[in-house]
Amino acid sequence: MGAIYLVRHGQASFGSDNYDALSPLGHQQSGVVGRALRARGVRPDVVFSGTMQRHRETAAGALAALGVSLPVQTLPGVNEFDHENVIEVAEPRYARKAVMMADMAASGDPRRAFQKFFQDAVSRWVGGNHDDEYAEPWSVFKLRCVTALDELVQATPPKGQSVVFTSGGTISVMCAHLLGLSDAQAFTINWTLANTGITKIVSGRDGLHLVSVNEHAHLEGGEPGLLTYR
Repeated sequence: MGAIYLVRHGQASFGSDNYDALSPLGHQQSGVVGRALRARGVRPDVVFSGTMQRHRETAAGALAALGVSLPVQTLPGVNEFDHENVIEVAEPRYARKAVMMADMAASGDPRRAFQKFFQDAVSRWVGGNHDDEYAEPWSVFKLRCVTALDELVQATPPKGQSVVFTSGGTISVMCAHLLGLSDAQAFTINWTLANTGITKIVSGRDGLHLVSVNEHAHLEGGEPGLLTYR
């Protein structure tokens, strides 16, 4: 059977001018997940990455630690949804990041406040009642992710391995698709995905099987602070 390893990107730069760049911790996590893949004997035949900076930087750090020099093939279908668009549609004032950060800071717990707001914004997007307001409606995003999964299956050798550097929303949709979950349930997966967590899918004659979701033991038991979710 072919094996597809979906790796969520390392921690991005929340609150900075360029969220898409990995934080210093995100770069560290990338090396940790690469060593974890090497320890479990993963030797990919093909490697894919979304087009986002955090995907590409995670891939570079992980592959260096894994000791793999394969070219990284770009697959835009595994890109994350446009979270900034989802945020700005829910609260147009937040088109100015400084306004959003000021509101969150005023709460006394900016990360918690943002998480609550973001969950509500995503629920509105997933609900499907305002599709014309979004650059990429939920239904379009979901179809894109499922189509990308089909492409990954076709590109992975029957007894080979592929490693894919992607994002939490994409992984959640793929998992929900394989498990037959509802749209709302898809994002209950998303909220628990760790940075550089590993999700494994195997492909055989009888179809696709979700073997594991969000493996993150490589982030525990070592240096403190490696386990993050945002």
